[in-house]
Amino acid sequence: MSNTSEKSKMKDWFKAVRAQFRRIIWPTKEEAARETAVVLVVTLIIGAVIALLDRGLLTLVDLIITL
Repeated sequence: MSNTSEKSKMKDWFKAVRAQFRRIIWPTKEEAARETAVVLVVTLIIGAVIALLDRGLLTLVDLIITL
């Protein structure tokens, strides 16, 4: 009896998951491409800022050490 009850619960769970997936508003290919491009550009900009800060702080530390 327990096995049938577990199967029923799993079946209900999969039905609920399927229903939730139907409610998702999936982005179009164009939206996904645009958002991906934005993420890549922002990542590159932040990477450049971090690299510049790293180089600047390294130069500052070298200057302090040589004093």
